[in-house]
Amino acid sequence: MFRGRFHHAIDPKGRVSIPSKFRDALERDYGEKRLVLVPNDHCLEVHPFREWERIEDKVKALPQMDRDVQKFNRLYISRAVDAAIDAQGRIQIPPEYRERAGLVKDVVLVGGVLKFEIWNKERWEEYDRTNQPELPSLFEKISSRGV
Repeated sequence: MFRGRFHHAIDPKGRVSIPSKFRDALERDYGEKRLVLVPNDHCLEVHPFREWERIEDKVKALPQMDRDVQKFNRLYISRAVDAAIDAQGRIQIPPEYRERAGLVKDVVLVGGVLKFEIWNKERWEEYDRTNQPELPSLFEKISSRGV
């Protein structure tokens, strides 16, 4: 699916090129170019439309009167916006999403299997540097889950 790290730049109009490997995966695995963008605490999540629909289906199956579900919907689901890859292989990132994720010029697109993320380059380098020492223990934790 989505793997690897790719360095790109956001143009003055707020567009970023999606790596060809990611575009190929979208076409091969989903047959479409629709995406869903959701800002989180560190970066911008980019979900293939069908994967996002699976998330929504799981949320729909939860009791909608549950306060945690309501809060999740308000704080996370409500932030999702649709995006489409244009003929030049770019997506438009809304200004408020660029601001929230600190996306000014240089960015890193980081593969995450079923989705990918767009990070501010400096923020990504700091995250990678400070979290890299945890990788051996993460291998142990994840392998104990059957991976």
